[in-house]
Amino acid sequence: MSKPSASAFARPATETPPELPTGELLLRAFNDLRDELVSTLWFLLGNQEDAQDVAQEAFLRCWRAQEGLTEVQNLRAWIFRVGLNAAKDLQRSAWRRRVKPLLGADVMPTGNASTATQMLEEQESLQQLRNALMHLRPEEKEVFLLRQNGELTYEQIAELHSRPVGTVKTQMRSALQKLRKVLNPEMQP
Repeated sequence: MSKPSASAFARPATETPPELPTGELLLRAFNDLRDELVSTLWFLLGNQEDAQDVAQEAFLRCWRAQEGLTEVQNLRAWIFRVGLNAAKDLQRSAWRRRVKPLLGADVMPTGNASTATQMLEEQESLQQLRNALMHLRPEEKEVFLLRQNGELTYEQIAELHSRPVGTVKTQMRSALQKLRKVLNPEMQP
């Protein structure tokens, strides 16, 4: 398990004021983006329970590293990086390789859908997106999820992965093309 690097990101103007104690700052930031992080981890790992467990592990890792929080310039990007590292650790574990989640066993929590039909349509759409994401290479999936769910910029993603921005943009373009093919096969020439 490598300690997350915290010094490379620019702090957005909208971030919580730095005069808060580091523990409070971390807790607020984590609570603000928890749902997005869990959603991203769910798509990456393929099951909600693992996503919840990894989000909790990410918080613990961040909490243990809070003494270096003053060096963090973009707390959001740093927390997502810690979460993705925790997800990769889970994926590498021998237990995880032997145990496969049951397809369709997860039901993603939906908003306040007013009818059963709407709820079923939302679940079907989410399942189609999950299935489409399985057609992506791991680096494409990660870039897509960080951009869409994590709302990170291409520059932040490039810095997280130590890749050129052009490479990240190419991976995103490739991911979008593949997702369009899977989600809209009738739209193909």
